[in-house]
Amino acid sequence: MYPSYHNKTIKLGPVSTSEIELRDLFKAWAAISFAFAILFSGGLGIGAAFAKAFIISGLTVGMGFIFHEMGHKFVAQHYGCFAEFRSDDRMLIFAILLSFLGFIIAAPGAVIINGPVGRKRNGIISATGPAVNLALAVIFLICIFIFGKNMLFDYGFRINSILGVFNLIPFGIFDGSKVLRWDKRVYGGLVIIGITLMILQGVV
Repeated sequence: MYPSYHNKTIKLGPVSTSEIELRDLFKAWAAISFAFAILFSGGLGIGAAFAKAFIISGLTVGMGFIFHEMGHKFVAQHYGCFAEFRSDDRMLIFAILLSFLGFIIAAPGAVIINGPVGRKRNGIISATGPAVNLALAVIFLICIFIFGKNMLFDYGFRINSILGVFNLIPFGIFDGSKVLRWDKRVYGGLVIIGITLMILQGVV
């Protein structure tokens, strides 16, 4: 499913990446942003409405996705692990095709981790992704209260809330299952924050 993670390393301060990872991140960001732009604008087009939808989706969905995956990566590398994102091209194409039907299943890829990861470290690494989305949702919510509601802040708040809660599903390959195995209190705290943000979606 994913290309080999053995490739030339690029050092960016304390973080390492590669041309393959940078390519895959951009590809996944562009594809997900494109799919949500189709969803937001009601179809593929070349007009101002689609351009605006692409920019909004890139700054909300795309940013939420990138920051989520980089949260996993940075914490894993902090623990001395190899960690790089690899896109799943089939799922990216699938997401774009589904967007024409009015909904999206977004599974653009994953951070491949190789190294000394036990239950605790795996739980912390897994918790970082949804925690980043919930933090972004709070930031967008604060922006709504300070600057007023607009499409960028509204979508940023709602989408990151949904991404955070969705990834906390406590079974299967979702982050929530690993967080729950590590620490039920941390898991419960994240879920409470996520549900509170989802409730607030009906208020703001």
